[in-house]
Amino acid sequence: MSGARGWLRLIPVAVLVTAVLAGVVTWVGAGSIEGDLAGRSRSALAAAGIRGGDVSFSGRQATLSGFPADQAGRALGIVQGVDGVESAEVSGGAAPNPPSVTPTAPSKTSPPPSSSAPPSTTSSAPPTDRAGVQNELDAQLADAPITFKPNSAQLTPEGTQSARAVAKLLKDAPDDLRYRITGHVAEGPGGRTSAIRLSQSRARAVMRLLTAGGVPANRLLVRGSSTAAPGEGGDRRVEITVEER
Repeated sequence: MSGARGWLRLIPVAVLVTAVLAGVVTWVGAGSIEGDLAGRSRSALAAAGIRGGDVSFSGRQATLSGFPADQAGRALGIVQGVDGVESAEVSGGAAPNPPSVTPTAPSKTSPPPSSSAPPSTTSSAPPTDRAGVQNELDAQLADAPITFKPNSAQLTPEGTQSARAVAKLLKDAPDDLRYRITGHVAEGPGGRTSAIRLSQSRARAVMRLLTAGGVPANRLLVRGSSTAAPGEGGDRRVEITVEER
């Protein structure tokens, strides 16, 4: 009987040791992922010539700190584009938008317009609401979709040109709008997981081009889909949805 009681006393100890060992393994694994993401993020920032700050991780969520105000938005976009990063933010709030440029007052010596040539009334102001921006964006992507080479996240030359044209439209849109970039890949032999991974890489590639074109990174969201977009070639395209912040 005394031997049975001894074994019973050892059971809680064994359970406690097992729980501690499992916690240590989980902690070590998480630290390895965070270290890998931090190292690759710092390398990407250094390759882009951005220094003076640091990036840290909690799981797959990045926090940027110490970057100059004029580089914080670009640094945020670069870290968000690193594979494996789920989200990123600048410590103390979202990255500031690029400063607006004050228009120069017209010269007083400019000659008055000729009375025989009235000012043109055909030019239209850019849209200022969500529906207007979405309509113009849809029309632009219908004429020139953002496309990729088969089975890769590399844009075609036409896709690159289209993404840069989209950047010109979005950077001038109201600050209370944000844009969800959805990459599309039809599910193939690699299965749904492989398709979503490639579609996310395509969305990140477009996000990097939009950021380089002046669209603030904190107004861009990326999403992957294992289904093709409507229309011909929909498995090699991205869609952009305008949302209110």
